[in-house]
Amino acid sequence: MARTLNLHLKIWRQPGPQAEGWFQEIEAPEIPETASFLEMLDIVNQKLISTTGDPVVFDHDCREGICGTCGMVINGIPHGPQGGTTTCQLHMRTFHDGDTIWVEPFRASAFPVIKDLMVDRTGFDRIMAAGGFVSVRTGSAQDANALPISKEVADSAMDAAECIGCGACVASCKNASAMLFTAAKAGQFNMLPQGQPEKHRRVLGMVKAMDDAGFGNCTNQYECEAACPKRIGIRWISKLNRDYTVAVVHSALLAPLTKGAGDGAG
Repeated sequence: MARTLNLHLKIWRQPGPQAEGWFQEIEAPEIPETASFLEMLDIVNQKLISTTGDPVVFDHDCREGICGTCGMVINGIPHGPQGGTTTCQLHMRTFHDGDTIWVEPFRASAFPVIKDLMVDRTGFDRIMAAGGFVSVRTGSAQDANALPISKEVADSAMDAAECIGCGACVASCKNASAMLFTAAKAGQFNMLPQGQPEKHRRVLGMVKAMDDAGFGNCTNQYECEAACPKRIGIRWISKLNRDYTVAVVHSALLAPLTKGAGDGAG
């Protein structure tokens, strides 16, 4: 028979973005150790519905560690104490009988609280939208191996593409920086030949969107790498910094030529 846990929860409750929040103390007895953290919250919510009628609001979708929507801070750590794991993949056997567990939302000015543990992460969507498109041929099927890509480059691009956009990097950073997310999303396209024509514009646009969304600056303390459930490395931030510098210089050199061509056309 599976072991059960008797837990004492302190869960952040906040009715809305402008409302004041507080930690609600909730007893959670007889939680199966085989349950995931989100299943534990489901059990707690069933109890709350039958008593107070006000379940805890939290974000989730796939519950398979793929979509990144389940992020929350557990005992002060984004996604909880088990490294390389999303909240939905965290199981209650990680905890001990009698533990007190603090649960709160990702805290960043660019991630305003919607309700309880759910935050608005559309700032990430704006960064992605600013990245634009890649140059790929549409219509007829492309000839096999028309764009040869080395395994090293393909593997590196796939490493960056593993980012699920959960926001743990932002929640762990004292500046609420989105550099790791932005670097991974820009890097996955910039590594491949299809992404080269728009590379400079993409980097400039995504960094500007990141700043406009209110994310903070990176001070290279690497909490983001430690909190990332997909273990995205900070080497991508270094690459983004290099690409950004080149893009700024490239833009500055092209500006006089573009202006001159415009003046001549007039």
